[in-house]
Amino acid sequence: MSNIIHVLGKRIELEQHEGGFQTSIDAVLLAAACPAKSGDHILDLGCGVGSAGLCVLRRVEGTQLTGIDIQDDVLRLAKENAKRNDMGDRADFIQTDVKTFERLAFDHVICNPPYLSAGDFNTPPSPSKATAVSAELGETTLKDWVTCAFQCLKGQGSLTIIHRADQTDAIIHAMGKRFGAVEIIPLWPKSGVDAKRVIIRAHKHRKSAASFYAGITIHDEEGAYTAEAENILRGMAAID
Repeated sequence: MSNIIHVLGKRIELEQHEGGFQTSIDAVLLAAACPAKSGDHILDLGCGVGSAGLCVLRRVEGTQLTGIDIQDDVLRLAKENAKRNDMGDRADFIQTDVKTFERLAFDHVICNPPYLSAGDFNTPPSPSKATAVSAELGETTLKDWVTCAFQCLKGQGSLTIIHRADQTDAIIHAMGKRFGAVEIIPLWPKSGVDAKRVIIRAHKHRKSAASFYAGITIHDEEGAYTAEAENILRGMAAID
């Protein structure tokens, strides 16, 4: 069974498995933070049904996407979703894993790595969802994801990650001296509430100092999206 959802103000239509990993605003925020421009080639690590990558393609015309994932069932949906959104000629999807994939061909890498290890949650009944949310069940580490990005990026290409805020130090450690010009963008659920998510953007072989930004507040006191979040999630604004 599958269901259809819409993101980016209904500019993107996505089919996804019921009971599997569900597309959230994280994918749209990740796409908005990718500093792609026309002519660039983006790699989406752990692309799932193509949510984040296709959002980049819709936001930036003239871009190309390659998505990789270890699950063939979600890749089938990713290919169908690209066609569904008239992007079949701009997107390619490959079944592989971040430990073995290496292709020095991309201007930007985006990724939404698994957030949890097996001991942190009750294993979901869906094996697909378990693999998507669990680093241990997926048998990869944050360092594996960052290393794959490094090996696939050209020149001083960019890596953009969205992850749990409490994993910021682990991500920076995994980047080591291979990445610089690190930008840390906290995502606040609402004003006065600790950040649960963070976007980290960095560039291969850059030596510039890190920057910590004010971040983005997602909801107002009534629970509605803030104007800034609305502009990103539905208006296709970039996170500059």
